Amino acid sequence: MSNQIFAGEYHSAFKGKGMAFSEVREYMYGDPIKDIDWHVTARFNHPYVKVYEEERELTVMLVMDVSKSGEFGTQKQLKKYQAAEIAAVLSFSAILNNDKIGVIFFSDKIEKFIPPKKGRKHILRIIRELLDFEPESSKTDITEALRFLTNAMKKRCTAFVISDFMAPDYSEALKIAARKHDLVALHLYDNRETNLPDIGLIQVHDAETGAKTWIDSSSKTIRNNYNKWWLNKEAERKERFKKAGVDFVSISTDIDYVKPLMALFKKR
Repeated sequence: MSNQIFAGEYHSAFKGKGMAFSEVREYMYGDPIKDIDWHVTARFNHPYVKVYEEERELTVMLVMDVSKSGEFGTQKQLKKYQAAEIAAVLSFSAILNNDKIGVIFFSDKIEKFIPPKKGRKHILRIIRELLDFEPESSKTDITEALRFLTNAMKKRCTAFVISDFMAPDYSEALKIAARKHDLVALHLYDNRETNLPDIGLIQVHDAETGAKTWIDSSSKTIRNNYNKWWLNKEAERKERFKKAGVDFVSISTDIDYVKPLMALFKKR
């Protein structure tokens, strides 16, 4: 899949900064005026220009939510398995593009950090961890994950945050991380999280806190209120990403994730 579908789109969507500053030198006839370094020119009273070199290599980070809310899915698969599959495809796409790739596993703390490297052996280690990793904590703190990303990655990278984004407010950390890195948010959800089915009295269980409660799903008022709650949360998420300047896409567990990802890549 990464060979046939993603490699070309990924390459064009994630180019990094393109050119990185290298040094300054004296102005020569024909140099673009936009490249003049006015601070150095003023200091030496002679024109100097900035010299750039092309950045050929990207660093890609997968910021993976491994909290217990990922262990939910009523359609094709659990959210955590869909997350692992998407992460695997992105990993192979990065390697085909000759990029380094690493992973941050997080719950309400940093569970594991795999520093970015190249190579097939490294990719297979990442995929093994994606499939088998068992977190110590069940809760979610996206702010902690974004802070760690900002502090651990000194140079600009492309970071895919893969989560259901069911967490306390992370707006400020999102803005800070987006200023330093190229962030892409992949929001995973299940259709049963958007609407309650009409199946009478049901007991629901919060996998992250352990709390249980009874709900009368036959009540139209309760179903409508629940759906309104979901739509409000969805609007909050979109506004949060928009304000931070973060590209995002929502992907349901009952659909093929290829189309929404391709649409995201093309939009970029």
